[in-house]
Amino acid sequence: MLNKYRKVMLIDDNEVDLKINSKIITISKLFDEIILCKSGEEGLSYLNNHIDDEENLPDFILLDIQMPEMDGFEFLEVFKKFPKPLKDKCLIAILSSTLDFGDIKKAEASRYVIKLLKKPLFPKELEEVLNRYLIN
Repeated sequence: MLNKYRKVMLIDDNEVDLKINSKIITISKLFDEIILCKSGEEGLSYLNNHIDDEENLPDFILLDIQMPEMDGFEFLEVFKKFPKPLKDKCLIAILSSTLDFGDIKKAEASRYVIKLLKKPLFPKELEEVLNRYLIN
């Protein structure tokens, strides 16, 4: 287990998925704090508001692909314009129920996406990703 304080940001337009996944994360005790965002715009706004405040930035972002207004890929397009320290701190995994092969390939091809996780979230799988990508 990592000893540094950890925040996760969940970005999903589906309130049921947000509730379920935040409950799974809470039960798993893998993070100390969960930032819930109901849209890509809300997630970007949070990052913008804390751009120079590393303490409040998430260590990990779980991003849905299929959302109205701004989908996960559009979020990534804006995210890549953030300063390097922010991009280095905020690791992103896609959390999606998509079966669209094109979406899966596109997610795996993004240099900012470390892993594509399938809904529902499984604590063991999440812990493996964290142990692999988050530095102790």
